[in-house]
Amino acid sequence: MLNRDPEKNFEEFWQTFNNRYPFFEVRNVDWKKQYETYRARVTCDTSDDELFDCFCQMLAPLNDGHVSLIAQTSGDRKRRFTPEKKPRFWLEFTSKQQVKQLFQTTEKTLVANGFSQPKQTEAWMLHYGRSQAFGYLRILELEGVNRRTLTDALDTVGRDFKDLDGVIIDIRDCPGGDDDTAITIINRFSDRRRVAFHRRTKFGPGEDDLTPLKTWHIEPEGEARFTGPIVLLTCDSVFSGGEAFALAIKQLPHVTIVGDHTNGIFSYELEKRLPNGWRYSLSYQKYFSADMVCYEGQGVPADVELFNGQSDIEVGTDPLITRAIEVLKSRKRKERMRWLWSAPA
Repeated sequence: MLNRDPEKNFEEFWQTFNNRYPFFEVRNVDWKKQYETYRARVTCDTSDDELFDCFCQMLAPLNDGHVSLIAQTSGDRKRRFTPEKKPRFWLEFTSKQQVKQLFQTTEKTLVANGFSQPKQTEAWMLHYGRSQAFGYLRILELEGVNRRTLTDALDTVGRDFKDLDGVIIDIRDCPGGDDDTAITIINRFSDRRRVAFHRRTKFGPGEDDLTPLKTWHIEPEGEARFTGPIVLLTCDSVFSGGEAFALAIKQLPHVTIVGDHTNGIFSYELEKRLPNGWRYSLSYQKYFSADMVCYEGQGVPADVELFNGQSDIEVGTDPLITRAIEVLKSRKRKERMRWLWSAPA
């Protein structure tokens, strides 16, 4: 039976965040001050809509896309709130149609540079193409496919990429997915076993109330692999599992990241329900790079900062693809010069 007592729901809501949310300092939010400010506004007479508005005001400063509140308020009115500042990418490309047009421009730029038209693999979220020298792999999402299908798809791509001089991996606008899927893909580009990232989980109110460090690794997997130069394309609408992908693959010495930083929300979402039936979610895990840097709130940075704009669609050229090809050609020239210098006279 639902308990609609506003005060009870407020206390449980605040306490859950106090115990499980690890990023108040990163997000520059004093959660105890939020309690002092908003608790006095909630009484036994507070309406559903007033309580919902109160919660939204408490959460707003977090600017965390993994925080959400879904409520059924008076009159069966469904309300949803997420304290997320829109990514630069979505401010530039404001509709799904515009995002689609951008990636059509991407494909046009690839074809103009000698690539085949990217095609879907056995796994729906992996699209790939290649030129004589370079490969292109776009990752739309990191979930929604079984392990066998993913393995078959990676075998297909790996066999086609094995003789190339470089590969572009495109995760722009990837909404996330499973860490294990990210690791499985990266293993096909790994030269040896390396630390991918670490994670700790918040379980209590203290700053140190975190589980012991758990470590993920990347390592060579599968017969068909590519271990040459890679350019990873990113933007600030890469979230969650997509960010774990960027965090892990950047540990490879042959990877250059081109684009914008990722969004900065790495954690899986902890989903909870209040006594009144309202559902909410929050981040509750801290991710760290191999060298123990936490990029929460700032995202994985790019080595070469470059942004897409509406003008790219109008001009018909994707500058990130162009720059990626330049980076790979430069790496190829450097490898060639190193070989010439080291070759016996």
